[in-house]
Amino acid sequence: MPEVTRLLAALANAPGPSGFEGPVRALLREELRPHATEVTTDGLGSLVARLGAPPGDGVPRVMLSAHMDELGLLVRRVTPEGFLKFQTLGGWLDQALINQRWTVLTRGGPVPGVSGIKTVHVMTPEARGRVFARDELFLDVGAANAEDATERLQVRPGDPVVPDSPFQELAGGRLYLGKAWDDRVGCGALVGVARALAEAALPATVFAVGTVQEEVGLRGAETASRQVRPDIGINLESGVAGDYPGITADEAQERLGAGPAVFLHDSSMLPNLALRDLCIEVAREAEVPLQFNVLTGYGQDGAAMQRHGAGTPTINIAVPTRYLHSHHGVISRDDFDHAVRLVAALVRRLDAPTVARVRAFD
Repeated sequence: MPEVTRLLAALANAPGPSGFEGPVRALLREELRPHATEVTTDGLGSLVARLGAPPGDGVPRVMLSAHMDELGLLVRRVTPEGFLKFQTLGGWLDQALINQRWTVLTRGGPVPGVSGIKTVHVMTPEARGRVFARDELFLDVGAANAEDATERLQVRPGDPVVPDSPFQELAGGRLYLGKAWDDRVGCGALVGVARALAEAALPATVFAVGTVQEEVGLRGAETASRQVRPDIGINLESGVAGDYPGITADEAQERLGAGPAVFLHDSSMLPNLALRDLCIEVAREAEVPLQFNVLTGYGQDGAAMQRHGAGTPTINIAVPTRYLHSHHGVISRDDFDHAVRLVAALVRRLDAPTVARVRAFD
């Protein structure tokens, strides 16, 4: 398996729901350490890798962020019959939870399970046509009863649960299927940019940050921004593809294979206009195809960076992704490669005079 494909597969397969990002943090640390002068964590668990010039007066501080957490579940309780009731972690649709495979991460090791649903043969006609609420659902881990679940399988309340959705290359090999592209594709881009900048004389101190708990409130980006104190923020995310049946161009404008996207609007952030224009200029010079997306919903770590201190010019650059917030997403390898190339070229342009111009509102 080629190196970049191996990296993306490892990131997608790694378990790391909000608040339980340890395996992803370990993987990112291993990948970033060879290119970083320092790798630390903040008090919430976000990983901060420093690249390039040491911090100093007149040296801009550029923060690249991607969140390590994925949607998941949390064991709420074990029923007397040995089934698991759960709390969702992140913004699941109820219909995306039904009849899926899961892995419970217990102190004794991973335990497979499935989200059960009453068979259609005994449903009323009215029940067949409705969405079952998450509070009606449960996980079946094969336990005989509560004691079997807690003693033999070592399940306990508070254990995290992740989708069981292995990485796979789709036909042709340029589209990748996997869980957690939101935002492991951004984590992969962090590593790709660090590799691309490894031999460069950077005009800024660059902080590659893997944040925690984005899916439950942008929490890691807030604490990491306090530690990094960025002058410029660049958030790397999974975008919202709008190129499949059932979604319209008014809802999302990205398409797989047409390049990375710049968010012009989402419910959490508007980009800095000077930084947006610089990104467009850099994309043109680097011959990177660029898309734009205007969303009514969504929320991402760039919003936390943007609000840091007295305000940080920030932009969100995304890799288009189909079927977000479900067990299975699809990305394009071409879009990923172009995103890495764009962000690396953008960072190389962020010298002190350029950062001063971006931060000025004359």
